[in-house]
Amino acid sequence: MAENGITDPLLPPSSSSDHIILNLSESQRPSDSPNPFQFIGCSEPPSVPPASTVDPFRNGTQNVEGVYEWVKIVACLPLALVRVVVFGACLMVGYLATKFALWGWKDKENPMPTWRSRVMWVTRVCARLILFSFGYQWIKRRGKPAPREIAPIIVSNHVSYIEPIFYFYELFPTIVASESHDSIPCVGTIIRAMQVIYVNRFSPSSRREAVNEIKRRASCNGYPRVLLFPEGTTTNGRCLISFQLGAFIPGYPIQPIIVRYPHVHFDQSWGSISLGKLMFRMFTQFHNFFEVEYLPVVYPRDDKLESAAHYAERTGHAMASALNVVNTGHSYGDLMLHVKAQEAKQDNPSSYMVEMSRVEKLFKLSSTEALDFLNRFLSMNPDPSGRVQYHNFLRGLKLKACPVSEKIFAFLDVETSGAITFRQFLFGSAHVMKQPGFHHSCESAFSSCGGAVKDYIIEKELRDFIRPAIPGWKDDEVHELLVLFDHDNDGRIGKDDFLSCLRRNPLLIAFFNPHQLHHHTDIGGSENLQIL
Repeated sequence: MAENGITDPLLPPSSSSDHIILNLSESQRPSDSPNPFQFIGCSEPPSVPPASTVDPFRNGTQNVEGVYEWVKIVACLPLALVRVVVFGACLMVGYLATKFALWGWKDKENPMPTWRSRVMWVTRVCARLILFSFGYQWIKRRGKPAPREIAPIIVSNHVSYIEPIFYFYELFPTIVASESHDSIPCVGTIIRAMQVIYVNRFSPSSRREAVNEIKRRASCNGYPRVLLFPEGTTTNGRCLISFQLGAFIPGYPIQPIIVRYPHVHFDQSWGSISLGKLMFRMFTQFHNFFEVEYLPVVYPRDDKLESAAHYAERTGHAMASALNVVNTGHSYGDLMLHVKAQEAKQDNPSSYMVEMSRVEKLFKLSSTEALDFLNRFLSMNPDPSGRVQYHNFLRGLKLKACPVSEKIFAFLDVETSGAITFRQFLFGSAHVMKQPGFHHSCESAFSSCGGAVKDYIIEKELRDFIRPAIPGWKDDEVHELLVLFDHDNDGRIGKDDFLSCLRRNPLLIAFFNPHQLHHHTDIGGSENLQIL
């Protein structure tokens, strides 16, 4: 007996009676592909680069080690007390001088008047004495600052809180700083005297306004130089992380400056170490070494066609070559991930860094979005190696074991090790979101669940729609998944909530695969039944 094909009639032809034909169109035929995201245009799993072996934020001497260091600290304790007194006195005198210089000055939109700038020399001398109290009795300099008329913008690598104090004394520039610095006691007042340009790194409008202000001040010789730390945070100085573009968008000549902190026993970088501990270690050293080198001015291309990103790249290469270090794709976003993993008591927080600058360029994914993905990953209870097993993956996403769940996990597990890392989870999720059909599939899923006739859907509609993809799930198990969509727990899921949930949990789109859903409904005989 010949076997019937899937499109052949299930009943033999008959002229005397009607018969039923089950006909599945090509778009409705179930796919046997192990890729659960093929229906949104995802043809292959994500390409996950190997983790970087460089940790740009790790302080090399977080703990006091060796007899020599302990003896030195004990011997320097009396000296440290004197230094603390000098530090406090200089800070107070500088603060009072700055208050006097700013007294009655309301025209903050124009350069500081000359006499007020001269009063600020008192604070600048105090800044040099503060450096002396920290153990920087002498500072080695190479090169010279270019005239302000030639290079109105200067950029520097950022290793510790020492460089801003030095530049304040040496150049008295205008700086670009976070808004949070304004509230620091005493220091906030001194920063305001530098006619600081405040910026909120997480606000696009704030960044645009800061760039416009940098351009305005760079074009006016009445203002001092504009100083930026394009890395956006402090590193350990053993590499150069990606640059923010604020200094390069205006298109003015830039003088790079590099700083070094040569050491043997005490790493002075302000990385994964508290400010209080770092200050104590500085006070208890005989001398701390600090070197500053002014590099040749970097000019924008004459053809005016060079992008800010390429200008920043050229400047970064010049600085990295002078420092004899590598450029990496890390950014402030990686520090956020590192701190979050550290707060979660992970054994190796460095393994959660993903070189966010490259991730942002590849997937258009912001640091705050990456932090949300990390929170989700940490809820899956990673093991000491930073990997998540299948059963914990299911628990974290409120899923149960089923064929679709298995395919999602296999999609992320590109190493086929039976466990996934945060890097794999992030790259896989971002890869799904990047697909051309992702957003359309999210819209279609909401419409198919009942959102086509009203602006919300109820839990029953969503449950009935996806149940074919989750055979064997109990009602309470399905409810746990659906709670993710219903933020206010009112029984209604609006379109914005629905789409927002899928953007935060893009892997869940696999449960709305129309091929999978049609497959089960076709088998049940409720779809595409043709009466002939």
